[in-house]
Amino acid sequence: MTTELLEAPAEGEALPTPPRFNARTAATVGLFVLALLVVLRFARSFLVPIAISLLLDFLFSPLMRWFRKIGITESIGAAIVILGIMVAAGTSIYFLSAPAADWLERAPRSMEVAKERIRKLTKPLEKIQETAKAVEQATAPDGKKPAEVKLAQPSLTQRITGGTTAALNLALTIIFLTYFLLAAGDLFMQKLVGILPVFSDKKKAVAITRDIEEHFSRYLNTVTVINIGLGVVTWIALQIAGMPNAALWGFLAGFTNFVPYVGSIVTTFAIFLASLMTFEETGKILLMPGLYLAINLIESNLVTPILLGRRLPLNNVALFVGLLLWWYLWGIPGAILAVPMMVALKIVCDHVERLGPLGAFLGP
Repeated sequence: MTTELLEAPAEGEALPTPPRFNARTAATVGLFVLALLVVLRFARSFLVPIAISLLLDFLFSPLMRWFRKIGITESIGAAIVILGIMVAAGTSIYFLSAPAADWLERAPRSMEVAKERIRKLTKPLEKIQETAKAVEQATAPDGKKPAEVKLAQPSLTQRITGGTTAALNLALTIIFLTYFLLAAGDLFMQKLVGILPVFSDKKKAVAITRDIEEHFSRYLNTVTVINIGLGVVTWIALQIAGMPNAALWGFLAGFTNFVPYVGSIVTTFAIFLASLMTFEETGKILLMPGLYLAINLIESNLVTPILLGRRLPLNNVALFVGLLLWWYLWGIPGAILAVPMMVALKIVCDHVERLGPLGAFLGP
């Protein structure tokens, strides 16, 4: 405790009045938070592309300012950035489409082989399931088997077609919105500063925006480099070990690593399933996910702490809870955006005095 807090008030100076708990204010805030969560949940198809576009705008704003310094206008600079994103995405899709198509073509036959191998491993459990079914039939009225209700499910083709159409619409929305945001430059910041009545609020809005931009740029650039390295090392290791289409699994490892905790679990399971459908030897089946796990452990416990350092101002509990929350609200896009959204919330709390306790809770 500092000496200022221990000093007695000057003579004639009134003691500070501690803030009183206002039940009405707490209820209002609670209802507002609840309403906000409901809006975020049911308006996700509208809000997700906006959130991704704003994130890309923050990420590339330093590059746009550099373009202006060398004489390139905002519209041309935004076109260069969008073209670069499209070329990178198109190149990845081009090189990965053949391995992905090969796996989709072999999936039905491979799944049958995988089921047979899993059935051998889980054969002792089948007797337990058969006993449970016999008990269920014996306890049913008149010894009849309970009626089963089956709901019609869309076919695999319908799911792939519908998912592809939705992904294409989302991508086009993000591309156009990001272009307009980048081409506008600091227009929206100037508008925001202009409508704020108090000069201190204007300074605070600018400070929050610049702080978010700085943290986003440093964090995302560092994490992107780390994840690219993880994907490349995974690709090389699986290729040497004899895993077919190792580039596909390397890309999956790098992409899913943007989602903390969950990404490594998903990749491990996917590589294990692919290995199960490919190899017959138990050692070979376990080698492939084991290699990825070893690489991921080195990355998460050695490489990332060294390179990222203090650029992620969040504690693990807040990060995990935020991941669950945004995953529930927005699904997979929410899981990918969880860390940037939590970082933005932490920065806002640090700049707004009334939100200071929440910022302290989120911090490391």
